[in-house]
Amino acid sequence: MSILTQYFNTKHNTAPFSQIKIEDYVPAFNEGIALAKAEIDAIVNNPDVPTFENTIVAMDFSGDILDRLSSIFFNLNSAETNDEMQKIAQEVSPLLSEFGNDIRLNAELFAKVKAVYDQKESLGLNPEQTTLLDKKYKSFSRNGANLPEDKKNQLREIDKELSKLSLQFGENVLAETNNFELHLTDEKDLSGLPEGTIEAARLLAKNQEKEGWVFTLDHPSYVPFLTYADNRELRKKMAIAFGAKAFQNNEFDNQENVLKIAKLRFERANLLGYKTHAHFVLEERMAESPEKVFSFLNDLLAKAKPAAQKEFTELTAFAKELDGIEQLEKWDGAYYSEKLKQQLFNLDDEKLKPYFQLEKVLDGAFTVAKKLYGLTFTEVFDIDKYHEEVTTYEVRDAENNLVSIFYADFFPRKGKRNGAWMTSFKSQYVKDGVNERPHISNVCNFTKPTETKPSLLTFNEVTTLFHEFGHGLHGMLANTVYPSLSGTSVYWDFVELPSQIMENWCYEPEALALFANHYETGEIIPIEYVQKIKESASFQEGLATLRQLSFGLLDMAWHGQDPTNITDLKAFETEQFANTQLYPDVKENAMSTAFSHIFQGGYSSGYYSYKWAEVLDADAFEYFHENGIFNEEIAKKFKDNVLSKGGTEHPMTLYKRFRGQEPKPEALLKRAGLL
Repeated sequence: MSILTQYFNTKHNTAPFSQIKIEDYVPAFNEGIALAKAEIDAIVNNPDVPTFENTIVAMDFSGDILDRLSSIFFNLNSAETNDEMQKIAQEVSPLLSEFGNDIRLNAELFAKVKAVYDQKESLGLNPEQTTLLDKKYKSFSRNGANLPEDKKNQLREIDKELSKLSLQFGENVLAETNNFELHLTDEKDLSGLPEGTIEAARLLAKNQEKEGWVFTLDHPSYVPFLTYADNRELRKKMAIAFGAKAFQNNEFDNQENVLKIAKLRFERANLLGYKTHAHFVLEERMAESPEKVFSFLNDLLAKAKPAAQKEFTELTAFAKELDGIEQLEKWDGAYYSEKLKQQLFNLDDEKLKPYFQLEKVLDGAFTVAKKLYGLTFTEVFDIDKYHEEVTTYEVRDAENNLVSIFYADFFPRKGKRNGAWMTSFKSQYVKDGVNERPHISNVCNFTKPTETKPSLLTFNEVTTLFHEFGHGLHGMLANTVYPSLSGTSVYWDFVELPSQIMENWCYEPEALALFANHYETGEIIPIEYVQKIKESASFQEGLATLRQLSFGLLDMAWHGQDPTNITDLKAFETEQFANTQLYPDVKENAMSTAFSHIFQGGYSSGYYSYKWAEVLDADAFEYFHENGIFNEEIAKKFKDNVLSKGGTEHPMTLYKRFRGQEPKPEALLKRAGLL
């Protein structure tokens, strides 16, 4: 047996990262799949009458070794990858997709599930059991169990191809991100850039044994460059490189991949009896249908567009007055917005950063979790980690019970993909009377400490940390019986509620007082800065909303209609952006070729859910706000009805139980200053 396919004899059964060798993975996957198959065969061959326990529950707990192995491998493939890992991913992904189909298309297994499902009214199931039964039945019916044999084979081929294509898509984006750098040797070119950004670029050059400064397309390097660099030509060069990722007709081009993915998803949906991929996906979402999503997005668009146009006109006038710029381009947006923001609020990230030292912000998030949910986070040094930069914590409740293990991994490096995410190395569930606790991880790409300074976060990075930590709490506080309903296993347009609601605390003086201390003097952040953070929170909210809506509409355009006649990706995009576009188009750039959320992550037909969840989070936070942001009673309601419940009931049922009513969009519009 491989080290990866047995119970880990480690503290809290944590992953033994340092003992895993790269050559262990493929044999472990083969073994894990064989073990999981044997468990499924045992269910199929059980001579007893199918029951909820011997069929539905047995299925939910089957394959746990394979699940654990998959989460370790694919988490590392995102956070600590290399060429060998990527090769293995290409090799095992089709095997996993094939195995998934072996289960979903197993006629005898489906017959047993259907036998239990057909008598569900008489089984006396509780809400969690009912949800599990529904989910298991739909995992067959929605994935081809009712298809004739030839169509089942067609489905298998499509799924295999899709799993390969989305991996290839992601690898191309990562390669293109790593392949570009802006190497500067003239100090004049650094004009406007913050000291910390310059220092990080010098360190990067030094590590590559180069003179001068190196800037990359990684967010901690790219974003400050676009926001502060005075040299417009260099901003243009960076912005075009960023927007041209996987759209350069080279070996890493994703145009074909995008068209293939969209067409295969459509074909798959048709095969299963759905009009489009979006119809298929949204059946299992709060939004329910593409029509509802379009009307939700267009309704917000109608409210946000006038504000966005007004803000764009103001920004254009400001850039003209300041620098005689006749036409605002995409590489001017962040730069002049930052200048305008400074003029209006006399507030910029460089003023704020000294108050947001990473370690203190993280402690602040921990303190907020303690005040709300009674949790304590203690750093521990006897748990294995996959990289020296990772920190590990034991999370305990007020009675000192272990709630979770928490891994934090905060800095960019070569083998880590861009962005920020929460994930888990082990799920929560209850088995044989034991409540198995989860192992949760937050992975981000924040500004690294330099030789002279600790890691100081921009305010945007502060809200990102709280956002991912909110997903983390959803995972940590999970308290369900069945693994497939645990933690963040909820409808996709509900999953962003726990993360987005946490961001609200970053704007509250009472919460900021807990962690926003100057890293050198220890002085607490001045109240006028806090006022300005709050005032500036809705600065250019129209433009920001328009941008989010344009992404959501592009996603729906790829997936909510028949894509078979799309041949020119760029022309298609241009048409979709017509209604939300304010800046002139950049011919060298495309969005879809690097739109990893929808072509690699799980957000296809789901990008709207960020905005959908914002309606939920604004409405939910309003409830806290009216009663005190650390109100324990409301925090308990949120924990008991949302954070701990996972996907055990319909999200709207859970939300109403917490809030006493359905969410109203007014809270969001009010917060965004769009009313």
